[in-house]
Amino acid sequence: MASLYAQTNKTARKATRYKNCASQAAAVQKNAGTEGCHVSSVNSGEASAVATGLNLKADKHTGQAEIGRAIPSRVGLKQKRNLKIEYECRSAEHSEKSDPKVPKWEPRNWKEHLNNIREMRKNKDAPVDHMGAEKCFDKDADPPVMRYQVLVSLMLSSQTKDQVTSAAMMKLRSHGLTVDSILKTDDKLLGELIYPVGFWKTKVKYIRQTTEILKWQYNGDIPNNVAELVKLPGVGAKMAHLAMDIAWNNITGIDVRKIWSQYVVNNE
Repeated sequence: MASLYAQTNKTARKATRYKNCASQAAAVQKNAGTEGCHVSSVNSGEASAVATGLNLKADKHTGQAEIGRAIPSRVGLKQKRNLKIEYECRSAEHSEKSDPKVPKWEPRNWKEHLNNIREMRKNKDAPVDHMGAEKCFDKDADPPVMRYQVLVSLMLSSQTKDQVTSAAMMKLRSHGLTVDSILKTDDKLLGELIYPVGFWKTKVKYIRQTTEILKWQYNGDIPNNVAELVKLPGVGAKMAHLAMDIAWNNITGIDVRKIWSQYVVNNE
């Protein structure tokens, strides 16, 4: 009789735990917005609330509910929407092939701007046309000397107007602009010759260091490639590409001046 009473109490307590678990599952469903999902019990003594992305279980010993790994369910699930990804085509050729009716994009008023620039540049009277790096060296000098003068003019041109650079180059050429003559010139006189170019004190140091490297490592000539040119003190990538173009007649980078001049000529 006592055994039957104990078994009855055990069954009652288990039913109470299941009821509490179901109540907790319903509360979680309501908070998660998944009302309408079913609550089921399993033979192992656990009650499971299956909702969209939710797995709520009650332990048969403690009666406490816990959230476990998400269990996919068909109840209350929304169908996935297919997302179509399209990329803007910036290639004019591709755009014309894909849809010939779509007009090719062009900058606003670009033809008007082009005509204005042509008008401004038709006389080629800007300082760079007469005093740029292409005009500063002695064309009658030996090739190594000519190339050295091109490099020096480019080093002086940084942060300096073309008129000032040209004047400094004229003074240097009158003094003697060769590797050997610059090595024999002291820093004070060299500074006086290149003054007032921008950062002239720093450029005196760079010209001195670069000239020494050219003397002992390149036999008085300049490097014939960009990688070695940019290793010289005071020589940047732009100077290196211009030196390759002017001194070595080898275009290794984008020369905006030449590309623009050629574009204007071809479109006149």
